[in-house]
Amino acid sequence: MTDLDINVLVREVVSRIKTENKSFEVEASGRHVHLDRKTIDLLFGEGYQLTKAKDLSQPGQYACQERISLVGPKGVLRNVIILGPERNESQVEVSLTDALILGVKAPVKESGDIEGTPGIVLMNGLKVASLEKGLIAAKRHVHMTPEDAERNNVVQGEIVQVKVEGERPLIFDDVVIRVSPKFATYMHIDYDEANACGFKKGTQGYIIKKQA
Repeated sequence: MTDLDINVLVREVVSRIKTENKSFEVEASGRHVHLDRKTIDLLFGEGYQLTKAKDLSQPGQYACQERISLVGPKGVLRNVIILGPERNESQVEVSLTDALILGVKAPVKESGDIEGTPGIVLMNGLKVASLEKGLIAAKRHVHMTPEDAERNNVVQGEIVQVKVEGERPLIFDDVVIRVSPKFATYMHIDYDEANACGFKKGTQGYIIKKQA
């Protein structure tokens, strides 16, 4: 076998491994907010620009240095992170445990689907912004590139089960697939769900197709 033959064989093996490896990394997402221009102006001053602190796994998304408080009828959550860039509408994502602390019933919704959701009060020191809607508990989901979606035989909006390998491995039901060339392939769960599966950095999951 020549060096050329060996190189071709190696490339074929690597390609096969990538094709057959359908697992993906799981990330735990803590409480956070996405802000629109109007809300940023109310909380930080007109024309204020949020300060990028670090990039997140999804391309173009980042954590900001600024922090705010969420104020509900029964409690307050402080030091809540803001994610950028700014959005067309403000949205607040919490776990169901967080919602109990606040004293608000947070519906389980996909990000961006905020019609009919409850509002929440945001505070930055003495500055206040009252949202009429936008509080949700994010529906567990998997961001996928089109290539990874094809590899896993799933499509945009499909509902699947995902087995997560951790210290307490379990199968998550009712997981929505979100496909876009702008995405990187990661599953997102909140801290309630992360605690349930013994999550730690590097935890992997893979899709189990729901039976008809």
